[in-house]
Amino acid sequence: MDDVSAINENIRFDCFRGCSVTNDAKTGETVCSYRQGCCKLEVYNWLAGVNQEQYDKYFEVRFKNTRKGIYVNGSGQSIKTGELVIVEATSGHDLGIVTLEGPLVARQMKCRGIDPETTELRRIYRKAKPFDIEKWQEAIARETDTMIRARQITAEMKLEMKIGDVEFQGDGTKAIFYYIANGRVDFRELIKVFAEEFRIRIEMKQIGARQEAGLIGGIGVCGRELCCANHITDFQSITTSAARCQDLSLNPQKLAGQCGKLKCCLNYEVEAYMDAQSRIPHLQEPLEFEDGHAWLMKTDILRELMYFSYDKGSLAELFPVPAEKVKEFMAMNKKGQKPRSLKADQETGTPEFISAVGDDSISRFDEVRKKKKRRKPRRKPAEG
Repeated sequence: MDDVSAINENIRFDCFRGCSVTNDAKTGETVCSYRQGCCKLEVYNWLAGVNQEQYDKYFEVRFKNTRKGIYVNGSGQSIKTGELVIVEATSGHDLGIVTLEGPLVARQMKCRGIDPETTELRRIYRKAKPFDIEKWQEAIARETDTMIRARQITAEMKLEMKIGDVEFQGDGTKAIFYYIANGRVDFRELIKVFAEEFRIRIEMKQIGARQEAGLIGGIGVCGRELCCANHITDFQSITTSAARCQDLSLNPQKLAGQCGKLKCCLNYEVEAYMDAQSRIPHLQEPLEFEDGHAWLMKTDILRELMYFSYDKGSLAELFPVPAEKVKEFMAMNKKGQKPRSLKADQETGTPEFISAVGDDSISRFDEVRKKKKRRKPRRKPAEG
């Protein structure tokens, strides 16, 4: 049991890069293993085992967070998924993990608009050696301290920006600073200060609040992992009209996510609601019946039910009417005809709201305590 706990303590998981890091007790070398499914950019290779020679030299290589690219194997070595490789970079070289190979890489290239005949792809130099991995881990160890110090420098220079994350290149000579800013920021002087402070090449990359939440991660109000940290890579614009068409309460505290922006999941069911609303008539005036006017009080969009009441200011007595039936009533009113009554054919009802526990009482788990009967005091016999 002690040996197992010692092994577990020796393993360090790097979910930002999708690998686990261990130290070999015999050789003392640092060993990095690819962990499939650890990153949101994971692509399931459903064409695994299918060989096509024209795609054998193309590989997908992943780096930290949401950064990955297509590279050409120029080393002549046999490279497989999960191996660490040294790749070409703008300056120097970088270290990444091969996450995809085979014909599916061609489909990924087509999705990204990459034509291998016209686009000049960067090369894979060779497989990573233990020395490269050690240097890579040393660079990774500097990221947290560099980010904290970078935030202090931006605060001292009073720049309206926030350093969200720092990613070091595999050779430790360059770093990407991910920053968040509402407006345009002139950080030319900041780059000079960073270069003098950290003695590395600097690259600034702006990200949004949703991308920052995806980098940090967390649990949403639904109890699941944040969508931006799990699978979303293309962040689309979200407006309050998405909440309005779903008949949601326009409460900013409920509609906002952990990033402070509108929740990405508001867009998930918009198309279904828009399709259902296209079959629901737009009613501005009350319907005329023989026994009076009926006002629209509530609409169940997905069930395509419209609830009417004869009392404009009360929700006590509602009559559910299908949307198709409402269209017939509107056509009759347009011709000057009045339908008989809503009360004759159907019973009153209210919109159904079912809780997670159904109709059971929340006190059903409580133990029922029996009341003890009080004993009546015995009457003393009368003295004669």
